[in-house]
Amino acid sequence: MSLVADWYSPRPSPLTVALFPLSLAFGAAVALRRTLYRTGLRRREALPVPVVVVGNITVGGSGKTPLVAALVRALAARGFHPGVVSRGYGRDRGDDAPILVGAHDDPRRVGDEPLLLARAGCVISVARDRVAAGRALLERHPECDVVVADDGLQHYRLERSFEIAVVDAERALGNGWLLPAGPLREPPARLDEVDAVVMLATEATRAAPLRRDALAMTLDASEFVQVGDQRATAPPSAFLGEGVHAVAGIGDPTRFFAQLNALGVSAVEHPFPDHHRFTPADLAFAGARAVLMTEKDAVKCEAFADGRCWYLPVRAHVDDALVALIEKRIRGPQAA
Repeated sequence: MSLVADWYSPRPSPLTVALFPLSLAFGAAVALRRTLYRTGLRRREALPVPVVVVGNITVGGSGKTPLVAALVRALAARGFHPGVVSRGYGRDRGDDAPILVGAHDDPRRVGDEPLLLARAGCVISVARDRVAAGRALLERHPECDVVVADDGLQHYRLERSFEIAVVDAERALGNGWLLPAGPLREPPARLDEVDAVVMLATEATRAAPLRRDALAMTLDASEFVQVGDQRATAPPSAFLGEGVHAVAGIGDPTRFFAQLNALGVSAVEHPFPDHHRFTPADLAFAGARAVLMTEKDAVKCEAFADGRCWYLPVRAHVDDALVALIEKRIRGPQAA
């Protein structure tokens, strides 16, 4: 059993128990870092426009990037001109100067999730230093009047106007322990400090959310798109029967596999680490008539994918109350 599986096991494993002293040390380091920023010994830096931070307190995926895309759409519909900043996890590191991401950039240069956001129409800048990314974004796009930070909850140097923590309702907070004995980047009490908690809900979890004050988010998907040819689409019924394989290099591959099952697709499952760099060998399944994947993985397979490869785009739907809360914070109490 992998360490990640141990984190979400109902009972502590010998490995997590052995790692618990390291979690105490990690927790002390987290507390010290937060204290330095709270007391001003480490300086926060503000951008000239409001910043909405989307993040989580667990490692791995919880739907942050689809939420960022949904917020950009919703804010634009309300008259804002949002831009996005991201670290761009999994990309090659050069001098780490900020990069304005284009829809045709190499994911190895800009990161897979930023590339998805750029293709979704977002104006986005990536850099390890989110402050520098924001300044570069605003210099190139002075029309931006709000910045959404993808996965920036722990990037305390960036001053923020509104914090959103995303939690996967199914996996929740695992065993509740900090890294490396558990999946937490920060203690559970951190959720009490953010402006909104958004739960990635499914039919199984929607009726019993982790927090009664949480706002719900769902991910909808209906048809597959051929990798490398967005004009070619297919319904789930095209992938019924034998010879179907599924790969997933995301934070929680089981979520994608469960999504396929919910669509009636039974596939041979191949989980990979988050941000995995796929190669042709990873898709060389003997006898496969179809290889299904997430859109995040598809952008890394376009150079060598063949006609068997299809991805499942998802679209996040969020509670209108979340966008109203953000708008009220940005515009002031007079906002609707």
